[in-house]
Amino acid sequence: MRVWRSYFRAHTKQIVVYVLFCAIFLLTFALYDLPLAAVLYPAAICAVLGLILLILDLISFAARHKGLLALYSEAAVTVKRLPRAKSLLEEDYQQIILSLFQEKVDLENRMQSRYTDLIEYYTVWAHQIKTPIASMRLSLQEDDSPFSRELTEELQSIEQYVEMVLCYLRLDSASTDYLIRSCDLDAILRQAVRKFASQFIRRKIKLVYEPTGFWVLTDEKWLQFVLEQLLSNAIKYTKSGGTVSITMNEPGILCIGDTGIGIAPEDLPRIFEKGYTGYNGRSDKKASGIGLYLCRRICGNLRHRISARSSLGSGTVICLDLNRTQLERE
Repeated sequence: MRVWRSYFRAHTKQIVVYVLFCAIFLLTFALYDLPLAAVLYPAAICAVLGLILLILDLISFAARHKGLLALYSEAAVTVKRLPRAKSLLEEDYQQIILSLFQEKVDLENRMQSRYTDLIEYYTVWAHQIKTPIASMRLSLQEDDSPFSRELTEELQSIEQYVEMVLCYLRLDSASTDYLIRSCDLDAILRQAVRKFASQFIRRKIKLVYEPTGFWVLTDEKWLQFVLEQLLSNAIKYTKSGGTVSITMNEPGILCIGDTGIGIAPEDLPRIFEKGYTGYNGRSDKKASGIGLYLCRRICGNLRHRISARSSLGSGTVICLDLNRTQLERE
């Protein structure tokens, strides 16, 4: 019905002109006392022919409308598939569309070039900054004192932020490849825990870890990044003397919990959004709101699920559902 209404609205002028001409002929014949049949008969024939042409034009109009809708619904719209123009005005409109389309293509090319340059610059920067970080770490290892150990942990945080930058750059990169294979989850967890061993010791945080004995179909490097992010958050928001736990109460459901400050109920639904820090982020000026966002993105690419439950003052539990990939191996 929408097509019909649109068509008749566009051709209202022609219909009104036809009816007006018929009325003029009828009035003229009536004023001169001429037989009305002489005008009614040709008018009826013209009406039938006009109706046939109107129906054919309506069918053509509906087909063109359907074709344009199909073109609009495609992922990539091109001007090559536009219907042939039937009038000078349609040609003018198509020229405008062609001009706008070309401008869009040029703008996309410029933005893609700038984005590529930006990615290349920050990728080189991230790799170059690892050299002075490694040099500083070697220098700090020569002085085994509380101050040097504290500086080493801060340096580890810098390394983690650099890895976050590289991860952020690689997520949308066409060159990012995932090596999906069956991995020993406990081996990945031990590597992640070993990285934060000094923080557990210095801050006197108890680690509760139960070996899972689980093998997961995943990319080891990317999953380890996720686990390190979750452990880092758990340590960051847990006070001295608290507990961080790594458990698997259900097969394939890995939970990393802490006894930290917890997350406000109004913040919990949004903690995986990019840049969202919530109440904890406002109190901790170092929070960037990127870590959990990256975890969600990576888990989505690996076909894992990530969820959280928490309450203020009683800690947070982040759960990874690692079962989904078991049926999606390629």
